[in-house]
Amino acid sequence: MTVRLARISEQPLSLDEHIAAVDSSTAGAVATFVGRVRDHDPDAAGAVVALEYSAHPDAEAALQRIAEAAVGQTDAVVAVSHRVGRLAVGEAAVAIAVASSHRDASFTVCREVIEAIKRELPVWKRQVEADGTTAWKGIGG
Repeated sequence: MTVRLARISEQPLSLDEHIAAVDSSTAGAVATFVGRVRDHDPDAAGAVVALEYSAHPDAEAALQRIAEAAVGQTDAVVAVSHRVGRLAVGEAAVAIAVASSHRDASFTVCREVIEAIKRELPVWKRQVEADGTTAWKGIGG
């Protein structure tokens, strides 16, 4: 099974859980990525205090397809989750772990998963600034 976890979750994400999901005696490399809520955005006039994520009902199936496509013909295995709900600055919005026999595939697949999530995953976020200003950002934003 090349995708061991592909989940949309309201619960906080655990990178350790994702690493454990891809654990294998054949894996010589594990690459990880954690996307976190930051306190600023180039489009924001002020400080960002939260992001509110919402997902299309098919988002989990789309996440599975994204991970499978990124694996392609490599020997990589993937665990990936995306949060929904209100996240404060510093919280993880995305967690990815990719294991493979060699580092190149782990890095390449991990990067492709996050780039495809940004391009294709039907998840939207509402950015909340300190003054109460909000702005919606969709796929690719």
